[in-house]
Amino acid sequence: MTGPALTVVRAGALTTVQDLGRPGHAHLGVPRAGALDEPAHRLANRLVGNPGSAATLETTLTGCGIRVRTATTVAVTGAPCPVTVDGRPAPWGAPVRVPAGAVLDAGPATHGLRSYLACTGGIGTEPVLGSRAADLLSGLGPDPLTDGAVLPLGPPHGPPADADAVPHPGPGTELVLPFVPGPRHTWFTDHGLRTLATGRFRVSAASNRIGLRTEGPSLERARTGELPSEGMPLGALQVPPDGRPVLFLHDHPTTGGYPVIGVVPERFLAPAAQAVPGTPVRFVPRRAAGPSRRHTG
Repeated sequence: MTGPALTVVRAGALTTVQDLGRPGHAHLGVPRAGALDEPAHRLANRLVGNPGSAATLETTLTGCGIRVRTATTVAVTGAPCPVTVDGRPAPWGAPVRVPAGAVLDAGPATHGLRSYLACTGGIGTEPVLGSRAADLLSGLGPDPLTDGAVLPLGPPHGPPADADAVPHPGPGTELVLPFVPGPRHTWFTDHGLRTLATGRFRVSAASNRIGLRTEGPSLERARTGELPSEGMPLGALQVPPDGRPVLFLHDHPTTGGYPVIGVVPERFLAPAAQAVPGTPVRFVPRRAAGPSRRHTG
């Protein structure tokens, strides 16, 4: 491989290539994929002069380390973490000029879960269905990073953006998820619906890019049995037989047979990308537009 590229010297617990995903293919059974914390992904790209659609590296908890072949501007956003260049401290949330052959290391998250590492030109792996995103459910896109992997970089798009400071809300004391009831909320009793809105839930350690699983009280069902498989949107709150809601994230299956008690609008999903296991979760019902909530299908 010739031209700008990076070599992975420390892959971390789970580092994947992500962009804005591949929406519009659910009818083919293809999930959206893409960066779970889209604002952090877009900010990292802006800091190095890339468009928001450029591919970044999404790390999980332990960060990653890369060696650049040619001098490159890099920025790390998302979960705050220590950043070094050849062992010397470098700023998080700002453009960093990395000399040819140097190693930039984004260390373990000090709080939050996922950091985003952008390089000038973006990660230049081959697109699949218009996206470079790694989809852990379907296997589309590049594999999760391994030590020694070499990734090409694209051509520069423009100068890095100036930024005196990058705002960050700090560690959240709880994850607040507004949701619109339906389409299968009538499969649950009034007590079950109240439990969702008032129960004490926590983020489960079994969560991943497919879904944020919860621990806490079970939601009481009004109907037994399961549904024929039906479409599942991003942000669906699906309730499996154990009664504990699962929030579908970007690598979620496009169909499923467990009832969906509500849907969290996409604009509220980014904080879920940074919620570590044990974080309290509060579900907040929002009024749904249209006819009565009762649905008998």
